[in-house]
Amino acid sequence: MATLSFSVNGEVRALKLDTRTTLLDALREHLHLTGTKKGCDHGQCGACTVIVGGQRINSCLTLAVMHEGESVTTIEGLGTPEHMHPMQAAFVRHDGFQCGYCTPGQICSAVAVLDEIKAGIPSHVTGDLNAAPHLTNTELRERMSGNICRCGAYSNIAEAITEVAGRPA
Repeated sequence: MATLSFSVNGEVRALKLDTRTTLLDALREHLHLTGTKKGCDHGQCGACTVIVGGQRINSCLTLAVMHEGESVTTIEGLGTPEHMHPMQAAFVRHDGFQCGYCTPGQICSAVAVLDEIKAGIPSHVTGDLNAAPHLTNTELRERMSGNICRCGAYSNIAEAITEVAGRPA
């Protein structure tokens, strides 16, 4: 067992956990933040995507103890039904979900993708590594490729993200 604390959605949380507990299970089972979903539990679907220290990660692939003192943002920390994050509102406007299971991970990933581009972080399809990346359809699809939607709402998800990015879909 280990005692650890980290900031979750702006609130410092202390937990006593088995050292083998994933961040996903700490969030869902111990902190009761069930917006983050357990999909494949192997890091292949992206349903468990959260933002840690400003970077998106698959919370099923990392142990909670590895994030001592860090800042974790889940879908619950981005916005509420009354005060949605712009990305959440865009997903609603563009019907960027069907069953909704992947949506929390998609939204957390999308928020982080726009921050990555703003920070000038290249992707695998960035043509010129010395130039600032731009949100093209190819860049967007590459950066979001770790988030799977079994319902196939990809075009609506892309429209929502490009709206928030400030360019026409």
